[in-house]
Amino acid sequence: MNSRPLGTTGFDVSEIGLGTWQLGGDWGPVSDEEATDAIEAALDAGITFLDTADVYGDGASEQYIGSVLDERDDDVVVATKAGQRLDQQVADGYTHENLDRFVDRSRENLGVDSLDLVQLHCPPRDTYYRPEVFDALDELKDAGKIDHYGVSVEKVEDAIKAIEYDGVETVQIIFNPLRQRPADVFFREAQRRNVGVIVRVPLASGLLTGALSADAEFTEQDHRNYNRDGEAFDVGETFAGIPFEDGLAAADSLETVVPDGVSLAQFTLRWILSFDAVSTIIPGSKTPAHIRDNVAAASLPPLSAEQFQHVDEVYDAYAREHVHHRW
Repeated sequence: MNSRPLGTTGFDVSEIGLGTWQLGGDWGPVSDEEATDAIEAALDAGITFLDTADVYGDGASEQYIGSVLDERDDDVVVATKAGQRLDQQVADGYTHENLDRFVDRSRENLGVDSLDLVQLHCPPRDTYYRPEVFDALDELKDAGKIDHYGVSVEKVEDAIKAIEYDGVETVQIIFNPLRQRPADVFFREAQRRNVGVIVRVPLASGLLTGALSADAEFTEQDHRNYNRDGEAFDVGETFAGIPFEDGLAAADSLETVVPDGVSLAQFTLRWILSFDAVSTIIPGSKTPAHIRDNVAAASLPPLSAEQFQHVDEVYDAYAREHVHHRW
C-alpha cells in the first residue's frame, strides 16, 4: 500500500488507516478477540496508522492497541485524542493540568513513554481562541510526553482557525461524498501550511458501504441508534449528518457508477484518495475481511471525470442542503 507524508510530523503513513472507535463499543458489543483480530488484520494488511481516543470504551480501544503492538514489531503510528473526558465540554476545561492528566492516562493505556500524536477531541470553538491551550501542548511536547499534536474538528471553520497555530501539525475532519465542504477551502489551506489531513467517517457510518437498508436495526449501544438526532453528541458524527433515508437514496445512486468487482465502500475510499491534501483515511471495522477490502481500495485506478461528476450530482441532490452550511 502507498504511503503519504503526515504533514510536518516526519511520519509517512499508509493511505488507508484504521479507526478504532468501534472497538470501544459505540457500534455495538465487541469482544476482546474481535478487537484484537481487527487490529492484527489491519497490521497484516499493511496499515501503519491507527487512530483511537481515550474515551473509546473508557480507554479500552487504546488498551487493545497497546496490547497488540506489545506482541509485535510493527512500525506503526498511533494517534489518540484528549478532551472528551471532561465532565463539561467548555474551553475552561482545556488546562495544562487536565491535558497532562489525560496524556498520562493514554500513555499508560498504550504502554508507551511518549504518544506519537495527540489530537484535541472536537473541543468547543472557544478553545481555538485560547493560545494557552496550545502552549500547554507545546509544554507536554517539551516534557517528552507527546511527539506531535493536532486537532480533531467538527466544522471547517474550526480547522482553519486551528492551523493558525504553528504547533498544529494535523487535522482530523469528516470528509466523504456526502460531506464535501472541506474540499472547498480547508484542503487548500492545509496544503499551503503543510498540515496533515486525517479523514474520518469516510463511509458515513455505513451508508456508503451499500450494506444498509431502510429496515436496518442497530443495538442500543450503537450510536446509529442513540445519536440519530444528535442526542448524545454532534449529529454530524452519525451518518455524516445526513437524514438516514436521504443517505440510502444517495448510496443507491452512487452504486450506478461503481465499476464491476468494486464495492461502494472501495469506490468511496478511492474518491477520497483523489484529493492530494488527504494524508490518510481511517475507516473503522471489526471484521478482518472488511479491513482487507478497505485496504484494497488504495490500489484501484483513478476515477473518471464522469464518475466525479456523478458524485457531485448526488451531493447536490441529497446532501448539500443538510450539511454544507452546517459543518
